[in-house]
Amino acid sequence: MSAIADSTDTVLVVDYGAQYAQLIARRVREARVYSEIVPHDTPVEELLAREPAAIVLSGGPASVYAEDAPGLDPAVVTSEVPVLGICYGFQAMASALGGRVERTGTAEYGGTPLQVVGGDSTLFHGLPRQQSVWMSHGDSVVAAPPGFDVVATTAGTPVAAFEDVTRRLAGVQFHPEVMHSEHGQAVLEHFLYEIAGCRPTWTTAGVIDEQVAVIREQVGSSRAVCGLSGGVDSAVAAALVQRAIGDQLTCVFVDHGLLRQGEAEQVERDFVAATGVELKVVDATDRFLDALAGVSDPEEKRRIVGREFIRVFEAAAREVVADAGAAGEPVEFLVQGTLYPDVVESGGGTGAANIKSHHNVGGLPDDLAFDLVEPLRALFKDEVRAVGLELGLPEAIVWRQPFPGPGLAIRIVGAVDADRLEILRTADAIAREELSAAGLDREIWQCPVVLLADVRSVGVQGDGRTYGHPIVLRPVSSEDAMTADWTRLPWDVLARVSTRITNEVPAINRVTLDVTSKPPGTIEWE
Repeated sequence: MSAIADSTDTVLVVDYGAQYAQLIARRVREARVYSEIVPHDTPVEELLAREPAAIVLSGGPASVYAEDAPGLDPAVVTSEVPVLGICYGFQAMASALGGRVERTGTAEYGGTPLQVVGGDSTLFHGLPRQQSVWMSHGDSVVAAPPGFDVVATTAGTPVAAFEDVTRRLAGVQFHPEVMHSEHGQAVLEHFLYEIAGCRPTWTTAGVIDEQVAVIREQVGSSRAVCGLSGGVDSAVAAALVQRAIGDQLTCVFVDHGLLRQGEAEQVERDFVAATGVELKVVDATDRFLDALAGVSDPEEKRRIVGREFIRVFEAAAREVVADAGAAGEPVEFLVQGTLYPDVVESGGGTGAANIKSHHNVGGLPDDLAFDLVEPLRALFKDEVRAVGLELGLPEAIVWRQPFPGPGLAIRIVGAVDADRLEILRTADAIAREELSAAGLDREIWQCPVVLLADVRSVGVQGDGRTYGHPIVLRPVSSEDAMTADWTRLPWDVLARVSTRITNEVPAINRVTLDVTSKPPGTIEWE
């Protein structure tokens, strides 16, 4: 349980295997109510011992009547704790309370017209009687449990939502957490505020003061080390720990030469200026290029970059430990930018060895075992950005788009060398500059630029025939990286990007646009 939850109402989101469980928790927090995710097999005694302000039962892929379906202990919905069921959670709730769930032969997927019925529903009050919602189900609730009012239907679902306000119980067949449900957030907030009585007091403003106190108590007079990657997670974690313990923290920045244009300078200049942190910079560009020479397989690239990063960080950390030891100041802690999704996906994230991937430095030897300081482990990415702005970090760091740990190495299809890196780095910088100038850099989630280094394309430049490389633009929109769609950028912006890249990067004579969603395509090419 997070210390954050001690001073505010907490909603527990029971995860039944839904791809949207994290999104439900985020939407609850966007309603300024703190939320945490718990597995569906958490004993009911443990759930209730947390004294939650409410419980939300997520969706899931199972059928409630299947033998191996995840169960719902009836004690959850008879405990007097307010409960909202969503999709599978809605059906499990109906079944546990005496309703009826059947496979009617009519499935609903995607945008579906919903009709609000009956009197003034608490879930839907003030909302249109007809609205579009996002459905994803094969089974349906065909009879609500005794005491419940049916408050919404669709053409294929006789019971699309129900509520028993007296018992503070409600459920919806659709997914209110996704943006495709027109009034989903309002429905969720009606449950939280008007049925569950939750207080909208959760903000990120109090996180800094709380975590500063926690970090100071944890670290005491010892020292800590942090591996900076240039990304927002490690930057905000380091800034927060710096706020707590000042010069007891040393940050190590391993420059592997695979970052985009200007990003190493952001760390060395802008981050230090904003925080005053003690920074140890290791320029390992040549080492990484030597290790990557001739390697085209993307998984091998990832292994090499991860292995070399750990080795370089290990050597740097030993130097920090030795210098501190000579001064009688032991280094006992490793700062990590672990976020709440990392904790959930790793099954809880406990222990000094449970370390996030790549830049958060896993695989250190036993004689460099540190206790972890993870000040962001209760936060989602958007909350981390808010904390970073509160800490005074530059917007260029706080709003940095997601970037893979192995860097540009996996945005080159083919072997990696200094020349190809420079080609890609220049083209990427042009694309980012034009998107920013058009005010689009925050409208898209990220825009990988991919160099097809092993492909030659025929072109005409300067009245002569050329054989240059194609570049691929991959603008994508996503909320959680599990699914994504290509972003429909304005044609005039694409035209400027293409013209500038082919004019300013001689090795490139063709710019292409990737218009594949995820699935079936991934966000990165390699």
